[in-house]
Amino acid sequence: MTDLAAAAHASAPSHDVVIVGGGHNGLTAAAYLAQAGRSVILLERLDEVGGAAVSAQAFPGVEARLSRYSYLVSLLPQRIIDDLRLDIRLARRRYSSYTPVPGNPGSGLLVDNTDPAATAASFAEVGAAEDAEAFDAFYESTGAVARALWPTVTEPLLTRSEARALVGDDELWEALIERPIGGFIESRLTSDLVRGVAATDALIGTFSSLGDPALDQNRCFLYHVIGQGTGEWDVPIGGMGAVTGELARVAREAGARIVTGAEVTAIHPDGSVDYVRNGHERRVEGRHVLVNAAPDVLDALLGEEPQPPRPRAEGAQVKVNLLLKRLPRLRDESVAPEAAFGGTFHINETYTQLEEAYAGMTRGVMPELLPCEIYCHTLADPTILDPELAESGAQTITVFGLHTPDRWLTDENNDATRQRLQDAVLASLDSVLAEPIESLLLTDADGRPCIETKTTRDLERALNMPGGNIFHGPLSWPFAEDDDALDTPAQRWGVATRHPRILLCGSGARRGGAVSGLGGHNAAMAVLEG
Repeated sequence: MTDLAAAAHASAPSHDVVIVGGGHNGLTAAAYLAQAGRSVILLERLDEVGGAAVSAQAFPGVEARLSRYSYLVSLLPQRIIDDLRLDIRLARRRYSSYTPVPGNPGSGLLVDNTDPAATAASFAEVGAAEDAEAFDAFYESTGAVARALWPTVTEPLLTRSEARALVGDDELWEALIERPIGGFIESRLTSDLVRGVAATDALIGTFSSLGDPALDQNRCFLYHVIGQGTGEWDVPIGGMGAVTGELARVAREAGARIVTGAEVTAIHPDGSVDYVRNGHERRVEGRHVLVNAAPDVLDALLGEEPQPPRPRAEGAQVKVNLLLKRLPRLRDESVAPEAAFGGTFHINETYTQLEEAYAGMTRGVMPELLPCEIYCHTLADPTILDPELAESGAQTITVFGLHTPDRWLTDENNDATRQRLQDAVLASLDSVLAEPIESLLLTDADGRPCIETKTTRDLERALNMPGGNIFHGPLSWPFAEDDDALDTPAQRWGVATRHPRILLCGSGARRGGAVSGLGGHNAAMAVLEG
């Protein structure tokens, strides 16, 4: 320790809780603990809090605040919103999805949540009439699991046996939890196109085959269909930054001290945390340290090797934000662009295309047409645009490209690979549009097209997410194994590390991942119970 650090240590203030990382989970924990009367200090490396759940003016001179990284909300429990008295508004989308037929993009499947007859007719139009009822039955099955398990995510962990008993359907449990999800999809649905619509929920941010016995894809699928007990994904009014902004407001008003520009350099098992701010080394101590960072990052800050050993986290997605003059025209003239872009727009994501893309990417071969899906924030919420821009008809769209693993990228090739991935995304888009997407891009104050692409390496650099993994590592089941130790509050809430005073409170905790606040809530509950 330097003399400066030693001096800081001698006068270090004492807090009940030190929170490392000001993403949405860290803010959730801070709000709960401060409202419970605990003294809380939160240290954030960046100049603003929010982590991956932020809104930003991505294009100079253009008054549009995009949800730059994360974009939709499903897993944030109403219980957290009510407990913390958060003023958060979410917009429900009328359309579930639209999927053009590859090779025949003049037709496509439109799933309208409000019009079952029109949806059935759309299934028939794409040659999948026999799947119309089966598709509903498929999601009724997943809904039954969601309704059983969703209320448990803000409670101490169930064991696997307890969770299975709660679901109460052994055949369904085996299909979703014990065997690769591909078998469940193939047994329930026959159309390659319809199978692909279901399969994408298993692959967002997860590089896996649908038949992988490791079941990473199953865990990803479960979290995509469990939210709110329905699996609905909503648009946050005001953008994702409105969610974290509200969490930060509540935490501060409850008395939490939030320190930005504070880069944590070490965490010690005794509850002390070293950080650098404004060029000065400092130390703060807490009875508990809650870490809103990936387990790989925590190990590095502790100066320890992971126990048990685990592979490095790896993300597998590319995200492209675009600001358009208007929505593009479709090759499918029977569907209005407002309907197609009103839900999740699947492009080149049939079951076969997804599996072939995975197989090719494992060999380093990019598919001719990259599997992608599109979300249009501004159709549900134009408030993220300046009123004049919104009045002009401008729209933001986010494209999420699948099966683009971080293993492809290095610091040296990131720029070139980013451009290659961006070109692949635009080519995939153009395959289903009646006009080139680039012709609709607005330009910024410097005359550059309003397009922004984020690779896994970009996420690692900006947000300290190892491998650009948006879940901080492989997702865990929302229950404990039957032989797991559940003796301490941290173990029962799924936030334990091997050091009693240090808890995970981010996406790397059990039941972590996505914008849910669950890691923060559950870590706070463990502290309050201890």
